[in-house]
Amino acid sequence: MDPNPTAPAIEVKHLACGYDESVVLQDVSFTVKPRELLFIIGGSGCGKSTLLRCLIGLLQPIRGDVAYFGQSFTGADSAQRREILKTFGVLYQNNALWSSMTLAENVSLPLEIHTSLSRADREEIVTLKLTEVGLAGSEDLYPSELSGGMKKRAALARALALDPAIVFFDEPSEGLDPITSREMDRLILQVRDVLGTTMVIVSHQLSSIFRLADRVLMFDRTAKGIIAEGKPDELAAHSEDSRVRDFLKRDDGPAPQPNPAEGGSKTHSS
Repeated sequence: MDPNPTAPAIEVKHLACGYDESVVLQDVSFTVKPRELLFIIGGSGCGKSTLLRCLIGLLQPIRGDVAYFGQSFTGADSAQRREILKTFGVLYQNNALWSSMTLAENVSLPLEIHTSLSRADREEIVTLKLTEVGLAGSEDLYPSELSGGMKKRAALARALALDPAIVFFDEPSEGLDPITSREMDRLILQVRDVLGTTMVIVSHQLSSIFRLADRVLMFDRTAKGIIAEGKPDELAAHSEDSRVRDFLKRDDGPAPQPNPAEGGSKTHSS
């Protein structure tokens, strides 16, 4: 893939997605800038997971287009799709780690599938990626030997194995206690700021939304698309749509403010 350096990291045009005869999303369009940290939010059944499946190629859109750095993913042939797939990683909600493989083997899997690197080179990259997520020395552990937070970190190491330009997250804080969730948020910011990675996060976790998001897209089940776009604190304070205010002002506790001491600054170049 030869990316266009002036193109958006992601461009979605008039996307419609669904299952069989049911249309879940209709005429959805948006762009994501390089290095942006975008949250996809909304209530249950609004199409967040369906959108994610379309973006990463697990679900063929009914119509519309998804492009990465100026190149169509939806309309690409099989060879082009394989090249585009190398440009993004995915952290799934359930982590999707192979229980029969060590962490080293799990993280190495994308390298074995998509590259011709030698075993020694793969092992070097695996060590680097596990170190980046705070799991140095854990190569020989199995997923069953890890805590929930460590499994998330291992899944992130695998998502970063190919040095992707974009990482998609499906509920990265799901099942984590507040302290571990906060640590995961800090790690996501660290990866974005150090590696310059574009982040797209599907989440309902208000603390993470307010702590991390450069911008949110809020989806609604009845509208079958986007009903609000912007900074979460501004939408919570000023949106004229009660659905947006109700979602962002739920009784999950007060919206946290970014803490610069934790690397919570969200400034970036685009």
